[in-house]
Amino acid sequence: MKNRYLIKILLILGFIATAFAGANIQTFQAIASGDNVNLEWQVSDETNVQYYVIQRQTPQTNFIDVARIPANGSSVYKYTDQSIYKTNDVMLTYQIGVIYFGDPNIYYLKQTRISLSISGIRRTWGSIKAMFR
Repeated sequence: MKNRYLIKILLILGFIATAFAGANIQTFQAIASGDNVNLEWQVSDETNVQYYVIQRQTPQTNFIDVARIPANGSSVYKYTDQSIYKTNDVMLTYQIGVIYFGDPNIYYLKQTRISLSISGIRRTWGSIKAMFR
């Protein structure tokens, strides 16, 4: 009789541990590539992860959403931020968060910073293109 209760308790604890397991992001880095920023992150566990949320902050602004990347079971993810030509800032902070299935909240896990220089020509051309979208 005691063994049956013990087995039930262990099954329930195992279910709870699996249901509430979270993402484990090993690394998160930003790499300048011309006038873009390449973001890369490595994941060792993404149990129940629906999306990764990438946000960017400048010294003059709060964090804004840049992208939502669906979790696909990969251990390495990459995203290129091509919208930085619209800013005059040279210091950017990115943070990555996760959204779990059944939970609309974003849980922030890591941040990374990058310093870059965007050409005035690229910024002007990007603004002109944005007007016609």
